[in-house]
Amino acid sequence: MYLLRRLGSWLGVAFLWSLHLLPNRAIAAVGRALGSVLYRFGRGRVTRINLALCFPEMPEAEREKLARAHFRSLGRALAEQSIFWFAPIERAMAMVKVTGGEHFDRLRGQPVIVFAPHFIGLNLGGPKVAYTWPGSASIYSRQKNPVLDRLLYRGRVRFGSPRLLSRQDGMLAIVRTIREGRMFYFLPDMDFGPRDAIFAPFFGVPTATVTALPRLAKLARAHVVPVITRQLEDGYEVIVYPPWENYPTDDVEADVRRMNAFIEERVLEMPEQYFWAHKRFKTRPPGEPNPYQKKK
Repeated sequence: MYLLRRLGSWLGVAFLWSLHLLPNRAIAAVGRALGSVLYRFGRGRVTRINLALCFPEMPEAEREKLARAHFRSLGRALAEQSIFWFAPIERAMAMVKVTGGEHFDRLRGQPVIVFAPHFIGLNLGGPKVAYTWPGSASIYSRQKNPVLDRLLYRGRVRFGSPRLLSRQDGMLAIVRTIREGRMFYFLPDMDFGPRDAIFAPFFGVPTATVTALPRLAKLARAHVVPVITRQLEDGYEVIVYPPWENYPTDDVEADVRRMNAFIEERVLEMPEQYFWAHKRFKTRPPGEPNPYQKKK
């Protein structure tokens, strides 16, 4: 069984490698088709549940259309990842433009946390930021699959040689890295369980949200700069927003609410591009059922 899994992993890598030989438009087309398959046999159910929770007023047929559009965009992003892993760096960087980069330029050398929510272009926008502003840092979680781990790690260090930290390194290691003047690329909008999280509204749903962003910003005395990567018709756009003023405050709950409210605003601008396939609401307040558990 182990050898079969390894063989399957290498076949997947070979497929991705072959994709990067195609023109960009062909890769995008293959990716959209792949996304349609993933919707049917992958996490379509999770996405439908998430959309029903966040957009209860939306007609079911419209949510279904949105879910399918999400998976087509997600599949395209996965396929285009092959360019970032295997193609020349110049080709990958040409796919992504930056808007608002002057906000990073003004803060060069200062402690900065790049607040990067989970939109589907995240793994293509991140390398653009690391390459354009070398000396960044982020968290890297080791993968159980050694083939996938090697591929992901190589892809992460390929652009701008970022420093990769482990969650096991702890908060102080991250704070020291930020204080050194490295931009810390941070993705705090996932359900990591109840530890170090509070329930804050996300589209009106009480959502377990980690408090690490305001806590890190306070400990490192860092500027928080939101960054969104948008998938375009012919590439991607990294949008760098102005640093947040008066953040963090002494009210952690208010700071977390501000973070979720910012994500909500961006989701409404491009609802098909948020990462709806993640079980964002699996951690519930006491007494509330897990919405993803199938009823017996």
